Amino acid sequence: METATKALLLLEDGTLFEGKAFGAIGTATGEICFNTGMTGYQEVFTDPSYYGQVLIMNAAHIGNYGAKDIDVESDTVKISALVCKNLSESYSRTMADESLQAYLLKNKIVAIHQVDTRALVAHVRKSGAMNCIISSENLDMNALRKQLAEVPSMAGLELSSQVTTVEAYTLGDENSSKRIAVLDFGVKRNILHCMVERGAYVKVFPAKTSFETCEAFSPNAYFISNGPGDPAVMHYAIDTVKQIVQSGKPLFGICLGHQLLALANGASTYKMHHGHRGLNHPVMNLQNGKSEISTQNHGFAVDKDSVLKNPNIEITHINLNDDTLEGIRIKDTKAFSVQYHPEATPGPHDSRYLFDDFLAMI
Repeated sequence: METATKALLLLEDGTLFEGKAFGAIGTATGEICFNTGMTGYQEVFTDPSYYGQVLIMNAAHIGNYGAKDIDVESDTVKISALVCKNLSESYSRTMADESLQAYLLKNKIVAIHQVDTRALVAHVRKSGAMNCIISSENLDMNALRKQLAEVPSMAGLELSSQVTTVEAYTLGDENSSKRIAVLDFGVKRNILHCMVERGAYVKVFPAKTSFETCEAFSPNAYFISNGPGDPAVMHYAIDTVKQIVQSGKPLFGICLGHQLLALANGASTYKMHHGHRGLNHPVMNLQNGKSEISTQNHGFAVDKDSVLKNPNIEITHINLNDDTLEGIRIKDTKAFSVQYHPEATPGPHDSRYLFDDFLAMI
């Protein structure tokens, strides 16, 4: 779709891209990142782990199958802004509720298209993730530079408390013998569905809920969710995870939950150069020698060297692209975690066995 409104994308290092406005007219800031998936854009946009980030979609055409209310991982779009090569207002899926343009407008998301995303992604891959600003309402470069300079770095940011549920809620059969307490740091809906489908009764608690409050639910097990921001500054969560591990109850963590489990057991985390985001990342399960194609979305990771030096932690999965750590198990406990997303929305279902393993521990 052609529009007459010009838009600018300015990166922290001074790199400038011009394009056309799409979605809401306005200004948005955040850390720029890219996703290599060719489908599943609506699930990606609504993933709370993307909170505070400006997202580049690698696929040449975004919006070509429209938007549908059920294809979401949370109540609202969580990305700060969107960058694409071609954003399509027309769509082919007859079941769709609306066009992507209408969806972005409804959610007040600023977007820019007709950008050379190949060049942009290549630049981010080379130079690393950095803050940026997109504007279709203010094209004054000096004003944009000034506003961009005030955007905080993702390193050191605690963001989970901004996307967590305000009040606890339950899902599933309350008579189930498998009661799981979920700490919501930005949980995706399909993670919860994967547990409920397996017969669990889950209660989802706000991020800063104490261990004692969770225990009042009488859970058989705990789940530590994904979410945005820097795990190293989430001391409240690290302390709670320590208490859960000490309780001896089964614990499963995904993405941010994986990082928090590692931190709670003496390992360290670091900010990645440009992160892993896509639907096609190969992971090796070291326990059975099988590979899995995984969905990933993370800009921080657990430091593998810190785990190798820790006698209490076993590495269970590694990334076959760059050998980064993708899964751990705490020895002599029922606590384990993975960096990737086995719920696979969007993405392949290779790793859903992890939910079976978790439920079998109860």
